[in-house]
Amino acid sequence: MGAERNKLLLEVAGRPVLAWTLEAALSAPVISWIGIVGQPVDQPEIEALVAAARPDRPVVWIAGGATRQESVSHGLAALPEVAESVLIHDGARCLVDGDLIARCAEAVLAGKAVIAAAPVTDTIKRVDAAGVIQDTPDRAELWGAQTPQGFPVEQLRRAHARASTEGWSVTDDASLFERLGWPVQVIEASPANIKITTPFDLTVAAAVLAAR
Repeated sequence: MGAERNKLLLEVAGRPVLAWTLEAALSAPVISWIGIVGQPVDQPEIEALVAAARPDRPVVWIAGGATRQESVSHGLAALPEVAESVLIHDGARCLVDGDLIARCAEAVLAGKAVIAAAPVTDTIKRVDAAGVIQDTPDRAELWGAQTPQGFPVEQLRRAHARASTEGWSVTDDASLFERLGWPVQVIEASPANIKITTPFDLTVAAAVLAAR
């Protein structure tokens, strides 16, 4: 992003990115508890943002780790004891809507592990370190992974424990299930559920929010 602060606190359409994400989560009645995992430097601003949202259910601050994987582990440790299912969502995906959250939650409550994803529309090239094309995978089999990603809590905890023991490093929790041979189902999502990563993404998000 090239910004001097956390991109989740940058404004899009007049509000912080994270404010839009939190609003979407709160719009889904199936969500009964929300944990926001972040770094201590951002805690005061995030807690102020949460207070301004006036949530009607618990929204808890959780100190994150050095990696995404470690931060998810911290989030799992902070879950209420009664939690049997969990959705993990990237705060930078501020265009998520309550319907997608509800569809992912419904599948997880039925005992499945799921990820939101969208079919790939570009032709994808596999390229080597020298920048030479090696092959062209069939895009009919390719999906772009998004969040929410949802899992039975105890199964996800076992996956993270195994990753810690084996020294695995992954970029999403579905990858842990894949390594263990556990099935993960795709829930089709809109390509609009983008992750805010570059300044251009802020422009796209503002346009999508304006259209809504």
